[in-house]
Amino acid sequence: MMSNTNRRNNKRQNEGKIAIVTGSSKGIGRSIAVAFAKSKNYSGIVVNGRKMNEIREVEEEIRAVGCATVAIRADISKEADCVRLIQEANREFGRIDVLVNNAGIQDDIPIEYTTTEEWYKIIGVDLTAPFVCSREAAKLMETQLPQGGCIINISSVHQTIPKPHYVPYATSKAGVEMMTKTMALELAKCNIRVNLVAPGAIQTDMNLELKENKAELDKVLRQIPVGRIGSPEEVANVVEFLASDKASYVTGASFYVDGGMTLYPNFAHTSEHNEGQRQHLGGI
Repeated sequence: MMSNTNRRNNKRQNEGKIAIVTGSSKGIGRSIAVAFAKSKNYSGIVVNGRKMNEIREVEEEIRAVGCATVAIRADISKEADCVRLIQEANREFGRIDVLVNNAGIQDDIPIEYTTTEEWYKIIGVDLTAPFVCSREAAKLMETQLPQGGCIINISSVHQTIPKPHYVPYATSKAGVEMMTKTMALELAKCNIRVNLVAPGAIQTDMNLELKENKAELDKVLRQIPVGRIGSPEEVANVVEFLASDKASYVTGASFYVDGGMTLYPNFAHTSEHNEGQRQHLGGI
């Protein structure tokens, strides 16, 4: 006789995938959760945040497009909450196919004034939480039928580009990149893919200063070859692809969604350079 768990697994396999998106009350996380729901490839989305009223709003938005969803309040800076989030999601839907570790925090503090308390706070959310959530999800993905799943870590261009006054943040993001590669290598045998998406300047609450401070915005735009700030939806599009079967042969990879910010834009050809080249070639 087939167990209730196997019935759920077979039913979910036919209906669609189950995804968890941490920090999905707003910004990039919210866009990812909504993009998953709109894709019609998912039968259940777990949204997460620290404020229940905010994740309830996302839950309603997802339900409005015809996808089952549950809002789970959890503070992922705490290991017990990370474990509970994964367990409650599994109890609700019977399996986990996709985990997106999106939640993150940052603070602008010179290193001379960065306390160990501040260090641990940022490392706890930006590096330790993705580790704990991934560890717990991997345990389930290894044993569920069909076996496997997909883990996507949301990092930052600052895993590569140093950012003064953001030592804990940049350090955690660099750690997330190596954690992603190492987990991908270790979990491939269990049909678990692990990839990373590194956004650049994206219009979210974390970058409100770019909206309110034109001088700061102009400074940032000079570092972006495409000449504009990105949208949360543009990040979500890449995450949706990586979570889909279209990316079934992709693991251990980092995808920059940054408008070219990591391409050393200061080395780009300037208008003066182009003018000089035209004169050299004899054309004016």
